[in-house]
Amino acid sequence: MKLSTRQIAATAALLAICIVSQFFKNTSVFITGPIINACIILAGLSSGLSCGIILSVITPITSFFISGSPVMSSIPAIIPCVMVGNILIVGCVCLLSDRIKGRFGLPLSMLAGCIVKALFMGVVISLILIPMFLPEKMHPKMSVFQSTFSIVQLLTGAAGCIYAHIIWIPLKKFMKNQD
Repeated sequence: MKLSTRQIAATAALLAICIVSQFFKNTSVFITGPIINACIILAGLSSGLSCGIILSVITPITSFFISGSPVMSSIPAIIPCVMVGNILIVGCVCLLSDRIKGRFGLPLSMLAGCIVKALFMGVVISLILIPMFLPEKMHPKMSVFQSTFSIVQLLTGAAGCIYAHIIWIPLKKFMKNQD
């Protein structure tokens, strides 16, 4: 895998946007989540799947250090699961958008990515990790944590896909003119 300077620069710019947005995570995950999902998808579309995967792996780590989620501190195994969820959404978009013919290829691949990511995180994090490893003192908030890693992931993923789609339309034309 050899990345061009353009791919590295685009991925770095999207990472910077992700990091800035993570400072707002304690305000609302409905601000940070869609921005991060959009950036991951845009990295995959503009710079290739490998760059989308790089952001998918880095963003949960930076999020942990910036916003310090108590549930992730209590259950560190959530971090690699978020990484996998991010990889699933960008993987679906990058691998399916060209295979689904017609103008609905990208939106359908985004929809598939949102659903796959939310299902994975909902099952692995919400139904397995949280019930098994959540400390007793945090049990009153279990339902909040479970919905955060399932339903909220579906909603923030969908919003991120909408943002990415809106941005991708002119960005794709701009990138074609630059080649």
